[in-house]
Amino acid sequence: MAHSPHHPQFSRRVALQAGSLGLMGLGMHELPGLRAANADVGGTSFGRAKSCIYIFLSGGLAQHESFDLKPEAPAEIRGEFSPIATATPGMEISEHLPRLAKRSAQWSVVRSLTHPSNDHTAGHFYMLTGRSMGSPGFTGDRKPRPTDWPAIASIVGDAARIGNTAQPASPLLPSAIVLPERLVHWSGGVIPGAYGGLMGPQRDPFFIEASPYGDPFWRGAYPEFTFPNQSRKPPAAADDRVYRAPSLTMPQGLNLSRLDARVALLKDIDRQRQALEDAASRNYDHQRQAAIGLLADPHVRQAFDVTQADDKTQERYGRNSYGWSLLMARRLVEAGVNLVQVNLGNNETWDTHGDAFPRLRDKLFPPTDRALCALMDDLQASGRLDSTVIVMAGEFGRTPKISTLADSYFGPGRDHWGAVQSVFFAGGGLRGGTVVGSSDRDGAYPAADPQTPETMAATIYHVLGIPPTAAWYDGQNRPHHIYNAEPIAALI
Repeated sequence: MAHSPHHPQFSRRVALQAGSLGLMGLGMHELPGLRAANADVGGTSFGRAKSCIYIFLSGGLAQHESFDLKPEAPAEIRGEFSPIATATPGMEISEHLPRLAKRSAQWSVVRSLTHPSNDHTAGHFYMLTGRSMGSPGFTGDRKPRPTDWPAIASIVGDAARIGNTAQPASPLLPSAIVLPERLVHWSGGVIPGAYGGLMGPQRDPFFIEASPYGDPFWRGAYPEFTFPNQSRKPPAAADDRVYRAPSLTMPQGLNLSRLDARVALLKDIDRQRQALEDAASRNYDHQRQAAIGLLADPHVRQAFDVTQADDKTQERYGRNSYGWSLLMARRLVEAGVNLVQVNLGNNETWDTHGDAFPRLRDKLFPPTDRALCALMDDLQASGRLDSTVIVMAGEFGRTPKISTLADSYFGPGRDHWGAVQSVFFAGGGLRGGTVVGSSDRDGAYPAADPQTPETMAATIYHVLGIPPTAAWYDGQNRPHHIYNAEPIAALI
């Protein structure tokens, strides 16, 4: 998959700011002052958020069935669902998202995000890195490479590590975490885009693998909302996965004081071997420090214990992998983690080629609607919604025209469609109750205010207080723009 390099587009003001510092020559000691100088860029949302929860719907959310219904379109386009009014006058969404409809003042939707690929792997790469083109050497196969663009999670994690956000991470906690699983295709290939790439493996986010991979032909929010990949060809055995967060209990006889002593000893050893460390050992040190932070912080240990939460909390979030994952994400940002990427469904769970309407109505929307609203309610009640930005997206949208794959499914669905999708935003000082952009009458292409993975990523960076002239550095210490577009103006 070949792509031509292109230069990011910035406003004249940002270009002048960058020029005054030299071409990407920003010194880290200048960042606090630069953040203050940029606090008025785009209004009061700059730097309002301390954390981001990026909810990723692997497989591709159907815009026609969720946030961009087309009730006036022909039957082969409009589908089976009807729109309902939300609490925001003029805003309508799916009848099967009733909790979100009641809370529309807290969130907004972009109906015009577009990128150039209908391929799952490329779409994941674009939406997880915030770049709508492949990095040099990107082939679109299912193999992360050190030449990949870094993930949004890696960029935010690195910015937090160096104090380049409104809220730097705790020195012991991982600044970026992905849960409850890595994105792995049914073939066994690992989906690229969620890793450090050119920044180096030491900038990989910390992965919490609480959700075992299991049989890849079962999908959904287990154990309550599972379904087979192909309804005409279900697996022979039932889905028996058990959601099990990692145990953070210290070994018997190892208390915190003894842990501190062991850490001190490790530091002495590290000082002696510092001159000999190579890239692999530095990555080891990064992962070890993250593990020590998780062990030592009681708030983080409690954050993982989601399946043992009280009955009231479990009822509000749902006793399933979606509810437990979003509850864990909430607890982690409360503990000080800067970015938590939550994969709601492995192996392209939202890839609704067939039986789309019963699957969305009965299996996918109910646990998502419940858990997402519980998350927003809890953040609002604790006063943290304004300092936590929530973004929900998939790798692309779905085709405007309904199709049927009769060999695999009993009912119709929609195929892959990169040309337009709907993306959800809440919190972080962004505007609520707002619809940004629009798709055309068939829900096929942007009709107004088109957005891109770059503008989505820039919006995340903006609300986290990352200056528009900041840079990330690759393994050769070469600087690269963090921003490759401006934030979505209608949200900020």
